Order: sequence, then C-alpha cells, then structure tokens
Amino acid sequence: MESGVVVEEYRPEYRHEWERFVLRSNNGTMFHRLQFLDYHPPGKFRFHHLMFRHRGTLVGVMPGGLTEDGSVLWSPVGASYGGIVTEDIPFALALDLVDALLAYGRRIGLRELFLIPPPFIYSRTYTQNLEYALLYRRFGFEYHYISHAIHLRHGADFLHFFDKTARKTIRKILREGALRVEESQDYETFYAILLQNKAKHGAKPTHSLEDLYRLRELVPEHLRLLMVYHGRTAIAGSLLFLCNPKVVLCFYNMMLYQYSHLRPIYLLMYEIVRWAIEQGYEWVDIGVSQDTKSPDPMTPALSLIRFKERFDSRGILRSTFHYRFL
Repeated sequence: MESGVVVEEYRPEYRHEWERFVLRSNNGTMFHRLQFLDYHPPGKFRFHHLMFRHRGTLVGVMPGGLTEDGSVLWSPVGASYGGIVTEDIPFALALDLVDALLAYGRRIGLRELFLIPPPFIYSRTYTQNLEYALLYRRFGFEYHYISHAIHLRHGADFLHFFDKTARKTIRKILREGALRVEESQDYETFYAILLQNKAKHGAKPTHSLEDLYRLRELVPEHLRLLMVYHGRTAIAGSLLFLCNPKVVLCFYNMMLYQYSHLRPIYLLMYEIVRWAIEQGYEWVDIGVSQDTKSPDPMTPALSLIRFKERFDSRGILRSTFHYRFL
C-alpha cells in the first residue's frame, strides 16, 4: 500500500505548528493539544506523537504513546480522545493517511495499534472518511462505549424538550430560589465533593487535585467550573471541558448525597445547556454511561442512561479501533 503521505515522529521544534493545526482542524479537541498533555509529569508516559505530511504540507497529527517494550502504540495516552486529527479532507487522502500510519507501524516493529478518536459530533463538518478508511484497511473494534450527548438544536426552547420530571423539577428550583449556580475557581471544595461522590461508587477520580490545578494553569480557556450553593454551602459541581468550538464535555458532574433531595444536578444541567447555547456550542456531551462494576466494560448503566435521557440526550458511540500487525 504505497502512500504519498510521509509520517515523522514529533519533535519539539514543531510544537507551534502542531498547536496551530489542531486549532484549525476539523476534528481536533483540547485532548489533542500538546499544551493539555503537558499536565502529565515528565516520564509518566512514553509519548510517541506523529505528524503526517503530504508534499511537505502538514495534513495530520496524532498524539500517542508506546508501551514499555515499544510494541504497542496507543492514541491517546493520558487523555480521553486521540486518533488522527485532520482538516476536512477527501476520502483518498484519508486512506493515504491510514496507509502511511500502517507502513510506519511496520517500519518501527509495532505489534498492535489502538486508536480512540472523538465521536463524530466533535467534527466541525460531519464526515466519517477516516473511520471508513480504518475499517477498509481492516481495523477492528476492541470496545464500544456509549456516551450521551445533548444536541442544542432547540436553542432557547431547550427546556421544553427535557422530560416532564426534569421540567417540573427545574421550574420548581428556579421558582423557589433556594439554590444558585456560580462559576468558581474553588477547585479544592469541588474536589472534596468529587472524592466523596466517587468513593460512594467505589471509584477514584481520573485526576488528582494537583492535576486540575495544572490544567487550569496550562489550558484555562478549556476549563469552566460551576458550583451549586445552598446558602453558603457548596453542595454540587460540574467541571466542564470546552473541548472545541462544537462540544462542551461535562467531565465531572458531582454532588453531596446528603443534599440529593434538593436535586442540584437538575439545576446544573439546566445552567450548562443554557450557557452552552448562549456561547454558540452545538452539543453538550455528558459522558460515558457504563456500569464500572461489571466485568464486561461495555455493560451499560441503565439507571444512569435513563437519568441522562431526561435532558433530551442521545446515545453516541465512543469506539476503540484496533489493528494487529501480522
């Protein structure tokens, strides 16, 4: 499979070129930015980022990392989404990119390759040229996860499309005025709520408090923290990742369970959607909906899905592409 695309390993002198490319790309996100990946301490991962050029012009980038023995390449490493980032390209170029990636993998002796691209809703222009090129070259799937996302097509009328329970609950909260949502920089209080919430489910947060401080320092334009207050007490919060011009991701949605009767998450969801529409986003991604206690990682968390569907969300696949070299 000959390709006119040349693959090279990223070098620090290409940093500004990489960052500019991601920002103008069709499917890039904050997770593809080197500035985001810098929050990891040096040496934590064996990063192996790739750049794709066609006749000297940069046409793709792919963040990633190698396993310790160098035989498996993952994209991403240390982030939610990876895969090949491109502009809005024709299928022939997408196929060339995939062929070049496979040729590069053979050249450096890879045994396996795993890609987790962002779901299609993250693309500025909807296209699945790359996905089809991967499948045509016999990439398979390791896992599919189900995320839920709210399409903001209804504009200011969005509340009418929440289900009856959500509408009634939100209107009651707004009418009574006992809760309020504020933008905050109080990550310490938020993280204390997050730890309690995760512990209830036998889990730990993806990030440490120090990680969140580091991200706030590195990519403040991509983070927005909302807190719900009952009087002076913070009882819930949501950390939003402003992934790209299309999608706001609710990375953490948490509350203190002793205040669950006040339904603070309903108010959070209302404010998140209202703000996202006001800012011109097209989707709010409210995250994966898997049963983390199941031995099968694809097991859906049905009660969580039912709750998310109250806010007019739909299931969106988050898939892992896998290639095994012969």
